[in-house]
Amino acid sequence: MKASKLAAVVCAAALSVGTTTSTLAETARVAVSQIVEHPALDAARNGLLDGLIAKGYTQGENLDFKYQTAQGNPAIAVQIARQYVGEQPDVLVGIATPSAQALAAATRDVPVIFTAVTDPVGAKLVKNMDAPSGNVTGLSDLSPVAQHVALAKELLPNLSSIGVVYNPGEANAVTLVELLKEAAEQHGIKVIEGTALKSADVQSAAQVVATQSDVIYAPTDNTVASAIDGLVAAANAADTPVIGGSTSYIPNGAVAALGFDYYSVGVQTADYVVAVLEGKPISSLPAKVAEGSDLAVNRAAAKKLGLEVPASLLDRASRIVD
Repeated sequence: MKASKLAAVVCAAALSVGTTTSTLAETARVAVSQIVEHPALDAARNGLLDGLIAKGYTQGENLDFKYQTAQGNPAIAVQIARQYVGEQPDVLVGIATPSAQALAAATRDVPVIFTAVTDPVGAKLVKNMDAPSGNVTGLSDLSPVAQHVALAKELLPNLSSIGVVYNPGEANAVTLVELLKEAAEQHGIKVIEGTALKSADVQSAAQVVATQSDVIYAPTDNTVASAIDGLVAAANAADTPVIGGSTSYIPNGAVAALGFDYYSVGVQTADYVVAVLEGKPISSLPAKVAEGSDLAVNRAAAKKLGLEVPASLLDRASRIVD
């Protein structure tokens, strides 16, 4: 074979290999596991996908975006994690603590990005928020619980007791209740606890707590969030207002809520996913608390309970429902 022909063949082969490699590299495989569907977590997932689109990734073109929900069952989250790891995606995303824990336990090789996780250290996802050393990092949605107590106190100046329903099987919920107790103690406020191991238990637990409390605090507990209508109904039946740890509870009848815009949390999560897709190591991506929070007030819900919302709250609110 002449040198010129040999060079042409080598060049063609190089172009063929280059084209194949480029095509493979251009399809980003992102697998998302979400513990349960409810407005806050759904908003985070939507924000994640939109954030990826904004970064130039399009489903069906250069993005293979898979999503499954565990329907509130940690055992199903484990099954999803094992399935995903077997498929070897480029990035795994765990929305909420149980799903993130299942993914992290299933692999030490595939990068795992968590989001909407209250206490990543307590959940044993990372040892050090500032310097993740394994294959896991992401965003926390640690609620400003002390501000929630102050919000309840501002709404009800004579507040002496706060009720809370939570799932003791969720590490994030346990952390939030501990923070609630600490904040309430500083104001001399008693905390009345009710537990619900599944969504179907939330309303009955709230019925008991509502009769013993001046206000019910609805935390960013996934079991509570998936049954927030039942909790609000039980509280309303006892003329007890609900203060939300998430603004997603406002349309369901919470009187006031201070929390993250979970769509924005999802968009911020997309930044982490893209960084990994671009080759950045997990160790260069510190875990952190998501940015931004909103105050929302449901004046219509307050009116039904005969409550007058202070002007100080209305003036600060980023959203008011009448």
